Amino acid sequence: MNYEAVIGLEVHVQIRTASKMFTRVATGYGQPVNSLTDPVVLALPGALPVLNKAALDAIIKTGLMLGCEISPVTRWDRKNYFYPDSPKNYQLSQYDQPVCRHGSVEIELPGPTPAVQGEHKSIPLTRIHLEEDVGKLNHEAGDSLVDYNRAGTPLMEIVTEPALHSPEEAFAFLTALRLSLVQAGLSDCDMEKGQMRCDANISIRPLGETRLGTKVELKNLNSISYVRDGIAAEIRRQLGVVTAGGSLTQETRLYDGETGRSASMRSKEMAHDYRYFPDPDLMPVRIDAAWQARLRAELPEPPFDRQRRFLAQFGLPYSAASVLIRDRALGSFFEETVKLGAQPGPAANWITNDLQRDLAAGGRTLADSRVTPAHIAALVALVAQGVVSSTQAREVFAGMFQTGEPPAAIVERQGLRQATDTGQLEGWCAAALAHDPKSADQVRAGNAKAINALKGAVMKLSAGQANPKLVDEILKKLLGV
Repeated sequence: MNYEAVIGLEVHVQIRTASKMFTRVATGYGQPVNSLTDPVVLALPGALPVLNKAALDAIIKTGLMLGCEISPVTRWDRKNYFYPDSPKNYQLSQYDQPVCRHGSVEIELPGPTPAVQGEHKSIPLTRIHLEEDVGKLNHEAGDSLVDYNRAGTPLMEIVTEPALHSPEEAFAFLTALRLSLVQAGLSDCDMEKGQMRCDANISIRPLGETRLGTKVELKNLNSISYVRDGIAAEIRRQLGVVTAGGSLTQETRLYDGETGRSASMRSKEMAHDYRYFPDPDLMPVRIDAAWQARLRAELPEPPFDRQRRFLAQFGLPYSAASVLIRDRALGSFFEETVKLGAQPGPAANWITNDLQRDLAAGGRTLADSRVTPAHIAALVALVAQGVVSSTQAREVFAGMFQTGEPPAAIVERQGLRQATDTGQLEGWCAAALAHDPKSADQVRAGNAKAINALKGAVMKLSAGQANPKLVDEILKKLLGV
C-alpha cells in the first residue's frame, strides 16, 4: 500500500523588542544567568503584567504580511502546566481569540538545477498567537539549573494547517518564513540562539484517504536542516511500524540530529490538558482599521513579490534574482545601481558574483563595503562604452573594492584603457596571422573556432589592451571571411 505523509508545523519566533512581553526588563542573549529578571518575570506575589505594545505591533505586521485575518478583539489566556522553566506554573498565551487567523506562507521548492526556478506553493496557516517565552533548563553535572533570562520574551507561535507533505516542503516553509520575518525587521530568527524553534506534527495515511493518521510530535529540531532530516526519519519510522503490522501511538518524540534517531518523550497532550482560562490581569485589546493601516504602510515588499518584479521589470535570470532577494539591503543596492543608469543584467552580475564573493572572502558586510552603487554603475558604463574589456574591468573592480576609488580614476592610473586605434590593432592582427598561418588556413577552410587562437595571440601582443570586438572584425577582414 502506498502512503502519504501529512505534516503540520508549530513555529515559535521570538519578536525583536527592547523589553519583555509583560514587563520593561530588557530582552537579550548571552547575558549573565538570571540577570534579565524582575518580580514579574519571577512571578513574585503581587507582581502584575503590563502589555508590551511593540510586540503587538510586530504580530499584527506579521499577520498583515502573511494575509491573515486580524482579530478586532484579542485577549490573553493562562496555559496551565507545571515545569521548572515556567516560574508562574502557567504561561500567558492566547487560546480562543488569537491576534491572527488563517493566512498563508508562500514557499519555493528547489528547481531541477540551481539556475532554474522551482514550484511555488502557498501553505495555509491556522493561526498566529502571541505569548511569553519560558526559561531555559541547563543540565550539567547531574543537576538541572534554571536560567530565566529568556522567560517573558515576546513570542509568536505560527501554526500551519496539516498541509505539508514532504521534508523538502517543511524546509522551504521555514526558509521562506525566516526570510520574510528578518527582512521586515520583526525577528532575527537565529535558531542557534533559540530565536526560532520548530515542532513538527507528522502522520501517515494511505494515498486517497482524507482522515488524518495518528499524529506524532517531533521536538528538539534546532536547525532548519534538522527539521527536514527529523521529518524524513520520522516518516521512515512510521512506515516501518505500519508495514510491519504494528500500530502507531500518539506521542511526543525527541529527535537527535547527530544520530538521526528519535526517542519517545511522553504521550501527546491535548488542549484540555492545559486547562486554559482567560487571564484576569490583562484586558482585551481592540485592533482597529487605523492601527492596521499604519502598520501595513511600514512593511517592506515581500521577498517573492520582489523576485517576480526583478524577473519581469529587469529581465534578470532566475539565478541572479534569487540571490538578490535573500538580502533586502542587497536588493536595494542593485535597484539603486540601476537607477543610476546601469544595465540591469551586468549590474546584477557584478553585485551577486564579484561583490558578494569579495565581501565574503574579506569577512565584511555590505554596510562595510567601499564599493557603492555609483561605482558599479560607472564600471558597467565603462565596459559598455568599450573603454575597458571584461578582463580589465575585473582589475578595476579589485582596485575599487580595496580603495573605494572611482573606476575611471583606476583606469587612468593603471593604464587599463582598451586600445581602439584601428591602425595599431591591424598591426597586432597581421603579426598574429604571420606567426600562426595554420590557424589562419583553418579559419579560411571554414573552422570558425580556429579564430580564437588568433584572438588570443592578439591579446597577448597587446598586453590585454586590444578591444576584443574590433579584433574580431579586423581578423575576419584580413582573413577574407
